[in-house]
Order: sequence, then structure tokens, then C-alpha cells
Amino acid sequence: MGPQQLTGWRKSSHSHFEENACVEIGAGPGVVGVRDTKQAALASRPVLVYSESAFAAFLAHLTRQ
Repeated sequence: MGPQQLTGWRKSSHSHFEENACVEIGAGPGVVGVRDTKQAALASRPVLVYSESAFAAFLAHLTRQ
């Protein structure tokens, strides 16, 4: 699956628009994409694509206390 097939892009609730430091996530069958919001003007901006399980493990690691 290519990044152009990902849908439902949304900004992180922890993004800081004043600092232009935003990320967005989108999804496709079995995958999650991550891209940099400030590159919106680029026709083909880079997208990191992870499996759902890898992204879930990443989020679980971030939320551990």
C-alpha cells in the first residue's frame, strides 16, 4: 500500500501550531501513516508507514508511566 492510499488524516492533539510542530496520522488496511503537517504544500510529502501492531506498540511505550 502506498502513502497516497491512506485516508482519515488527522492532527495530533499534542501538536503546537505556534511552533509549526505538527504531525498527522492516517490509516489504511493494516497500516498507519505518519506525516509532517508543515510540508502540506509539497505534492508528494514523505510519509512513514507502519504496521498497525508496530504503531500500537509505539503508542503503548509512550503511555507507560
